[in-house]
Amino acid sequence: MNALSKLILHRLALGALTLWIVSFLIFAGVQFLPGDAATEILGQSATPETVAAFRKSLGLDLPFYLRYLEWLRAILHGNFGTALASGKDITEIIGPRLLNTSILAACAAVISVPLALCGGIVAALYRNTFIDRAINAVTLTWISFPEFFVAYILILILAVNTGVFPSLSQVDANMSLLDRASAIALPALTLAVVVMAHMMRMTRTSIVTLLGNQYIETARLKGVPEWRILVKHALPNALAPIANVVVLNLAYLITGVVVVEVVFVYPGLGQLIVDSVQKRDIPVVQACSLIFAATYVLLNLTADVLAIAVNPRLMHPK
Repeated sequence: MNALSKLILHRLALGALTLWIVSFLIFAGVQFLPGDAATEILGQSATPETVAAFRKSLGLDLPFYLRYLEWLRAILHGNFGTALASGKDITEIIGPRLLNTSILAACAAVISVPLALCGGIVAALYRNTFIDRAINAVTLTWISFPEFFVAYILILILAVNTGVFPSLSQVDANMSLLDRASAIALPALTLAVVVMAHMMRMTRTSIVTLLGNQYIETARLKGVPEWRILVKHALPNALAPIANVVVLNLAYLITGVVVVEVVFVYPGLGQLIVDSVQKRDIPVVQACSLIFAATYVLLNLTADVLAIAVNPRLMHPK
């Protein structure tokens, strides 16, 4: 087994440990949600005896640690349980929502990653000029805006004033590809604007740092054109930090869609977890939270492995 394979196994073990700790925190955290699931489902007019019987049927009368162990055992067997509000299998509820969220994140990534890389390269190539300062000012402004503010600005401009896109992103399986693309355009643009700024600034910083190295100065003294220095010498050595920040921002696209989906009423996993919290549907909240956590941990591990694969010197930091 080579060093990279050992590193991947080590990272996977750490990821599994992290995910176990997060699962405990998720299960413990939802217990502090105000209200009671049995009362929420049965209504305020239910008698105490009925509520007690319903809680017993759900296993809510058991001690905390027993409920956690039973939930964890079911999760390890691929069983998320049954939704309290609808009585449906949670896997059937989450499947289409997870697909919608993945499509939204993929569209945002397709928009943001190429533009961020190109913008960062242009800013590095024309550093300390008006173009560089303008790009830095725009990206700093974008980073300062929260997602819901960007969403409302885009709704005002592209939905209310011009009517180019719908303000609500209602999608279903029977929609055509063009209709679906139009429906998810605004939430995808919102997410792209939010993550593009960070990736662009990181790309610029990585390339500018490398352009000050001695081998870059040697290439300049040899008369190598600036664009060739950038593409052939600087950019390949900047791939490790750039790949790292790109993957981390992709993790944010998956896990940070809750606010955006709520603003646009997009039927994704983020909207589902908000609706489930309102209904006190604890099993659905736990399942959605665990999926978000697993996605984030997995993409973080991917970022670490990619950074080391691109730059093997990181495997031996000493």
